[in-house]
Parts: sequence; structure tokens; C-alpha cells
Amino acid sequence: MSTTPIGADQPLTIEVWSDVVCPFCYIGKRELESALSRFPHRDQVKVVWKSFELDANAPDRAPHDTYGMLMERYRIGREEAVARVSGVTQRAASLGLKYDYDKVIVGSSFQAHRLLQYAKSKGKGDAMKERLFRAYFTEGKHLADKPTLVALAKEVGINADEVRYDLDNDAWVREVRADEQEARRLGVSGVPFFVFDRRFAVSGAQSSAVFRQALEKAWEVSGK
Repeated sequence: MSTTPIGADQPLTIEVWSDVVCPFCYIGKRELESALSRFPHRDQVKVVWKSFELDANAPDRAPHDTYGMLMERYRIGREEAVARVSGVTQRAASLGLKYDYDKVIVGSSFQAHRLLQYAKSKGKGDAMKERLFRAYFTEGKHLADKPTLVALAKEVGINADEVRYDLDNDAWVREVRADEQEARRLGVSGVPFFVFDRRFAVSGAQSSAVFRQALEKAWEVSGK
């Protein structure tokens, strides 16, 4: 990664690879936001959301719920699956997030990533990311359903007709795949994954204290 100091007029950039169906990615977003809220140079930090599918082969709608998915993927019993879900739900709650796994619809997140790419192009990436997370984990929205995505986009102020047209065609597929290819080049095997100014990375849903340290280090190294 480059170690050339960035200019005083350039923001410190945090690139975040994450999936909107990943519970730790929503938690990581909140922890990062908490750190940013206490960072004195917040107005000079830019967060860029990157696409990453936890399961690129997932069907639009899986035949099982979250518990069944965990049991199948990790070869565990239902009791352990319930315990894992309970643990992540409790951590989410400590950050003010409500996870309702009785509503969650397991399936592909590819269409949601296409929508997020479009939203980024309109300066609405963060708002769209937040809305998709809440739709999935709290409201039980089906994120592979195009009409649902169009409605969510409209809620954050994005042109519904443009979104509908893009989702019905091949728009933003290349951008999603480019993010995923870049993740592979960087050695990203799990998300969330945070890259600070292309200098160093933080992997996982770390505490806000860890993110605060990373911000301070990145700021110092940048020479701003």
C-alpha cells in the first residue's frame, strides 16, 4: 500500500467491504460511526462502501431460515445455532440495533449490492447501506426482490424509475464484481473489512476504541 502523504485538501478514505446480510457488518458500521463521532477530523473522513457477497451462490430465496443456514454451513445442531444468533443479537442490541431473526429472509444479496452501487453514484451510498441493513435485519424485507429494492431506494430519495430500469438490465454488475475482485487481490476472506487510506486494515466488527486508534494512526501517517 502507498505511504505517500495525502494532500491537505484530500479526505482520509476508509474503504469498507461488507455485505448487507452480514450481522457483523451492521455492527461494524455502528462501531465505526461511534469512533468517527468522537474523531476531531470527522469532516475530513470519507467512508466508501464496497461490495462483498458472503455467499455468491445463494439462491434469491433460500429454503431455510437463518438457523437452518447456520446448521447446514457449519454442521452444528439447532441449539448451537440458536446460541450463536442470540449472541450476535445481544451485541447488536447493545449498539441500539434490533435484529429480528424470526423475520429474516435468507437469500442472495447480489441485487442489493447493485442498488448500493447505483446509490453511491448519486451520493446516497451511506443512506442506502443503512436502509438495506435495517430492512433485512429488523423488518424482514426480501433483498433479492426488485420491487422491494425500488421501494427502499425511493425512501432514501433515489429516483425509483431509474433504479427499476437499472435492476431490470445489467447495470452495476461490473462494479459489484470489480469490488469483489479487488477484495480477493487484497486477501479479504471475510467481512467486514476496513482499509484506512490504503495503508493498513482492520478486520472484523471491532470495538469503537479499535477504530478510533486506527483513525488516529491513519491521520498521523497521512501527514495532514
